[in-house]
Amino acid sequence: MPVEIPVEKWTGKVREVTLGAGNRKQVKIGGNNTLPYLKFEGQPGNPTRVAIEVQDTEPTGWSPVIRSAWGDAVKDPGTWAKKAAQFGAEVICLRLVSAHPEGGNTNGAQAKKTVEKVLSSVDLPLIVLGPGVAAKDNEVLMAASEAARGQRIALGNLEEKNYRTVAAVAISDGHIAIAKTPLDINLAKQLNVLVSDVGVPAGSIIMDPDTGALGYGIEYAYSIIERLKLAALMGDGMCQMPIISHPGPETWRQKEARTAEGVPAAWGDLNHRSVIWEELTATAVINAGSDLVVMCHPKAVETIKSMIAKMSA
Repeated sequence: MPVEIPVEKWTGKVREVTLGAGNRKQVKIGGNNTLPYLKFEGQPGNPTRVAIEVQDTEPTGWSPVIRSAWGDAVKDPGTWAKKAAQFGAEVICLRLVSAHPEGGNTNGAQAKKTVEKVLSSVDLPLIVLGPGVAAKDNEVLMAASEAARGQRIALGNLEEKNYRTVAAVAISDGHIAIAKTPLDINLAKQLNVLVSDVGVPAGSIIMDPDTGALGYGIEYAYSIIERLKLAALMGDGMCQMPIISHPGPETWRQKEARTAEGVPAAWGDLNHRSVIWEELTATAVINAGSDLVVMCHPKAVETIKSMIAKMSA
C-alpha cells in the first residue's frame, strides 16, 4: 500500500529580487513558495546565490589561512574582485572598511573611485557595504550609489538610525536596499515596514537579520531566519523579502578559524578546521532559508556551491 507523503500548503511566497542591470549580469534571489529545497511541496524558487567579500583596503589581522588563499590580490579591490569571479563568485560584496573613522577615515570621493574600479573590473552584480558607522555609511553609500546609477547594486546597511538617507538614494538611483537588524524577527519586520513607508519598493529590499557563526549563536540565527521564512510563507508581506547572510566574515572573526597554538589537539589542523567552520556556518543558514550568502575562502565557496547544486538537482 503506497504511503502518502504529507505536504504543507502555504499561502505566501518570498519575493524575487533581481541584482544587476545595464551591463551587469543579473542574479535573481528568492521566489520560493516553500521551505528551502523542498521541491515536493512547491516551487523552490532560485537556488541560494554565493557572493564573495572584497574589501577596499588590504586586510590587517587576518588569519594566515585566508590571507594566503588570496595572495597579493587583496592589495587592490579590482584585482581582488576579478579573482573572486574566477573562484566562482556570483555576486561581489564590496565592504568599504577604510571609511571607518577609527581606520582610514576615507571619504565619499574615495568610495566612489573604489566602486567604479570594481564595476569596471567585473560584470557581476555588486553589493556595497559601509563601515557600520551611521554618519559614515550615509556618506560613502551615497557616493557608491551615484557611481553605480542604473546598475542596480545593493546598498547596505540600512539600520533604524540611518535608513532614510540610504533609502532615498536607493530609490533615486534604482538600487536595492539591505535592511539590517540584530537577531530579532520583530525588529526585522519593523524595519521592512519603515523602509517601505519611505518609498523603497518591496521588490527592492533584502533583509539581513544578522548572522552568528558556528559556536557563536548559529542556533539563534538559524531560528530567526527560519521564523522569517515561515512568516513569509504564511502570508506576512513584510517578511517576504529575500535574506542575506554573512557566514564567511563572521567565521573568520572567531578564534576557531584563527588560532593554531595553545588550543586542544582535538581541534585539529587550523588549515582544515577553519575552512570547515565557514562551510558549516554557511550550510546552516542556507538550510534555514538564506537566499544569498557572503563567503570568504575559495575552498569553502567551492564546497558550498557544490552542495547547492546537488540540493537543486
